Amino acid sequence: MARTSRFPGFYKVTVPERRALVSESTGVPVDHMANAFGSGGLNPEAADKFVENVLGVYALPLGVALNVRVNGHDHVVPMVVEEPSVVAAASNAAKMVRAGGGFQVEIDEPIMISQVQLIEVDDLEGGPAAILARKGELIARANKSIPGLVQRGGGVRDIEVRRIGTPADRMLVVHFLVDCRDAMGANLVNTVAEAMSDELASLVKGRPGLRILSNLCDRRCVRVTCRVPVAELATDDMAGPEVADGIVNASRFAELDPYRAATHNKGIMNGVDAVVIATGNDWRAVEAGAHAFAARDGVYKPLAIWRREGDFLVGRLEVPMALGTVGGTLRVHPAARLALEMLSIAHAGELAAIAASVGLASNLAAVRALATDGIQRGHMALHARSVAVAAGAIGGEVERVAACIVEARDITLEGAKRALELLRQSGESELAGSGVYARARRVDDA
Repeated sequence: MARTSRFPGFYKVTVPERRALVSESTGVPVDHMANAFGSGGLNPEAADKFVENVLGVYALPLGVALNVRVNGHDHVVPMVVEEPSVVAAASNAAKMVRAGGGFQVEIDEPIMISQVQLIEVDDLEGGPAAILARKGELIARANKSIPGLVQRGGGVRDIEVRRIGTPADRMLVVHFLVDCRDAMGANLVNTVAEAMSDELASLVKGRPGLRILSNLCDRRCVRVTCRVPVAELATDDMAGPEVADGIVNASRFAELDPYRAATHNKGIMNGVDAVVIATGNDWRAVEAGAHAFAARDGVYKPLAIWRREGDFLVGRLEVPMALGTVGGTLRVHPAARLALEMLSIAHAGELAAIAASVGLASNLAAVRALATDGIQRGHMALHARSVAVAAGAIGGEVERVAACIVEARDITLEGAKRALELLRQSGESELAGSGVYARARRVDDA
């Protein structure tokens, strides 16, 4: 099979069958998936080397987003997330985007900011010029602190000096702009900051303050565009143009109201975070950078916007994205390494492009749902399976109980327990649609 992310009916087959399909498309052996993903990819002994005070491991579901095409290449995208409907919604939206050619992505160079705070500065006026006059020398010295990165083609590219606060604060901030190549870069840029702080303080007649990276990596952004044929947006009850106009309205709402923008952006991060976690990256850093970027002009704004352009709905997303494909968790977490292998990417920029594309797909799914049936219908239908399991359903009972409580619009633990009890009493293989549960619920509610 040629590499593809299109697997019609994928959700209908068993887990082993899904692994076989993904293996055939990506070249990742089935046994590797079974070993890495079978029980969370990590044992307590390995976990004990990750963090402190370990008692065990805590697993989350790993699924795959399908239909994802980025810059002309198909990707089966691993996602780790606990929220029902996120994977299905992203896959469905990616299918709509695919009909318009897929996601087109531009990626900045992997520049991270290393911050050196200088405090109690005596030479506020001349200090910035004194630093910039020695820029070349300072860059060369900083690069000596990160020889491995320099050997890989990265290193410090520039220096900026910022004066912040009032004269009474006597504070400067120096930024080293560091090309981190395929690393996320936190440890690298922190090393630069600590190596250079004393010399910088001497130049401005001050003393070092904080020395740390910034997670607002606005030099390392990803810009995603997609064009969705309006006809692809249609539902059973609404024509495509009507849905498109509803999505544009949802976008404008987010652009005008920070309360709505926060939830709009949460929908984007549903997709982004799931990919970031699956690939062993720092999702807290990505979240911090995304929300800071959304508020960079002093008002919190949406990261993605939607517009109607003729017969197409056009979506645009810009977000900072500091991801790595080397170092950190990837060295020791087998599931994270295998997730990257499944993606078949050449560098960290491609990973950022895929994560951002899945984020835009997740946003499309959310605003389309809001513009049509409302967010709860599809979300709660998938949530019903979790409720059925919580009620004690096992095996084939899970889908039958879930279908039943969805039909009855009683997606509660009590409702699932009633449905399960009736299913077991009746011995019916298809309780949903039989009316048995609905009649019982009416009697209970009377």
